[in-house]
Amino acid sequence: MAISKSVAIVAAIGFIFMNLSGQCYGALQFGFYNGKCGTSDVEDIVRKTVISKFLLDKTITPALLRLQFHDCFVNGCDASILLDGSNSEKTAPPNLSVRGYDVIDAAKTAVERACPRLVSCADIIVMGTRDAVSLSGGGRYNVQTGRKDGRVSLAQNAFSLPSPSTSVSSAIQAFARKNLTTTDMIYLLGGHTIGITHCSFFQDRLYNFKNTGRPDPTMNVTMLASLRRTCPQNARVDAPVNLDQNPMSSAVVDKSFYNQIMLRRGVLEIDQKLALDSLSKSTVAAIAGSSDFNTKFGQAMVKLGATQVLTGTQGEIRRSCRSVNSQTLFPFFN
Repeated sequence: MAISKSVAIVAAIGFIFMNLSGQCYGALQFGFYNGKCGTSDVEDIVRKTVISKFLLDKTITPALLRLQFHDCFVNGCDASILLDGSNSEKTAPPNLSVRGYDVIDAAKTAVERACPRLVSCADIIVMGTRDAVSLSGGGRYNVQTGRKDGRVSLAQNAFSLPSPSTSVSSAIQAFARKNLTTTDMIYLLGGHTIGITHCSFFQDRLYNFKNTGRPDPTMNVTMLASLRRTCPQNARVDAPVNLDQNPMSSAVVDKSFYNQIMLRRGVLEIDQKLALDSLSKSTVAAIAGSSDFNTKFGQAMVKLGATQVLTGTQGEIRRSCRSVNSQTLFPFFN
């Protein structure tokens, strides 16, 4: 999830099963679909789809993390990012590199075959992301379900997403507007433990930070030299760079990201600021020294997944994740 142009490279396959208990958010429930699809297990259908995709492409984990974050942070977790249209969220600059739509489409096809018009696209995003995180070495946290799909998707709404150069205080305010705490924010940005960004998102830190004509003084000098080789000035190719600069764990969901930013090896400006700003650095240090990152990250993902959800009579269960059920009623999709 991410606020960068992130996709991933390789991931280690491993299941760490962890149970999440705690408060239910609104009308969402753990096990909402239990017993509602005949003899079929909805979550198992989604999981098997994600596994089949993961075995072909390990980069679906950061792709789905980013997809869920970009969906939930705009209109709430209503699958509005999945809707096609000339002015839909997909067309907004922050979302042009978002991937994973094919995974959600495949899971939707599978659940529709088992129990038509039962499972929302919004729930599939949350379940599929959880499964991908587990496959990449993270904890298998339980997710709440019962969301409905939204009907509105407008490009301008996506500009509420935080940028890679935002300040910690601004990021805290943006997350607070979604009822997410500073600690939630720090764990969720820990999604940058996996995946990549591209040179264009941090090149100013290498050569002309804040128009000083010099690199960002907070960047580790060894990493600076390495990134300059990967991202030379005036390069024609926008090269990919691992967000977690530990080569042994850059494709694994773990706490390595926090250790790296404490060593001033954060690639994105906001990532490095987390380890330096007085509002966040003590939490970063605590996470880096803890043994429960997987559990806490899962809890933060569950809380993110409860952001501004539609339930009950709100929204709809889309037949296709790419379009609302009645084009005539909602002409702003074209």
